[in-house]
Amino acid sequence: MSSPEPAVRAPRNGPTAPLTVAVTGAAGGLGARLTERLLDSPDIRRVLALDERLGEAGGAEWHALDVRDPAIADLLRTSGATRDAEDAGQTEPAPGPVDVLVHLALDLDVESDPAARTAFNVRGTQTVLTAAAAAGVRRVVLCTSAMVYGALPDNDVPLAEDAELRATEDATCVGDLLEIERLAQRAPRAHPGLNVTVLRPAVLVGGTDTALTRYFESPRLLVVAGSRPRWQFCHVDDLVSALEYAVLEKVDGELAVGCDGWLEQEEVEELSGIRRMELPPSVALGAATRLHRLGLTPSPAGDLAYTMHPWVVSGSRLYEAGWRPTWSNEEVLAELLAEVAGWHTVVGRRLGRKDAATTLGAAGATVALVGTAALVRRARRARRR
Repeated sequence: MSSPEPAVRAPRNGPTAPLTVAVTGAAGGLGARLTERLLDSPDIRRVLALDERLGEAGGAEWHALDVRDPAIADLLRTSGATRDAEDAGQTEPAPGPVDVLVHLALDLDVESDPAARTAFNVRGTQTVLTAAAAAGVRRVVLCTSAMVYGALPDNDVPLAEDAELRATEDATCVGDLLEIERLAQRAPRAHPGLNVTVLRPAVLVGGTDTALTRYFESPRLLVVAGSRPRWQFCHVDDLVSALEYAVLEKVDGELAVGCDGWLEQEEVEELSGIRRMELPPSVALGAATRLHRLGLTPSPAGDLAYTMHPWVVSGSRLYEAGWRPTWSNEEVLAELLAEVAGWHTVVGRRLGRKDAATTLGAAGATVALVGTAALVRRARRARRR
């Protein structure tokens, strides 16, 4: 899927008047970090924090709701205080429309039920875009992933933002993200005057749990023979600052976000101190397919492509607007390794810390392989019964 080249605005000091901004998914993770940052910005007048529960950011106007509820349009149109805000002891603000909405209420949990996850992600984005247009919001900011470009052996290194989106729906959450990208493309045509900006981060690190961060919880780094992976990370703090650029209308269109450059697999192994386990493609892909089909791992075989082939992005549009990452790939990798210390994952399934210590220990890759084969045999025997 390709998209037209959007205009990129030159950097500026900020909006002509302070903005009212709404953030969905504001109670935790990325949404909570962005909410706190916007509250500290002199260019932001008010922040509406929308989530299914109230968060901790003082100064935000909290509204508890499901983003799939069409009533969100009324909130965006008037942005008055709700009973939740009153109960929190907040002073009711003067009504006024929302200028920018940042939609971060997505379920990207690898353990979630895929059908329920897709229903929440796609329906939520549809509702938010429609509500924003109905309420006169002039800009919606979405966040997907650089995974939408696809991981392929013939990818340019790095990929330009306007590169064709060649991902398939075989990897965790990528089908949802591709549908969100399609909704983002259609929205300005269906709702003239609505600007939709999309950010696509590289491997996101900083309180995240994904199939790609779990790769570094394994006792050995799986390398498919003949592949040449390249690793590019994005720290959540850098993504928050890039989102702020989009909110302040310093950039438009589709934007890739990541650290400068990339790391070769050999560099990752040297920096992490984790040795590789190399398998033939047929063995690695076949085992991943069977294990996922049997329900023994949450990660489909499509996830392997992102550890085999490059999907490094340039981030040129943000750079042209004056944005720079504050974290390097080496620093983010060190942060990731510190976060996953003590966790152990075998073929995408995270084991408990106590169980992992006794199950894996120093046996490493040998136990992982034997354990995988045993799981397959056990599942087959159970099916025969």
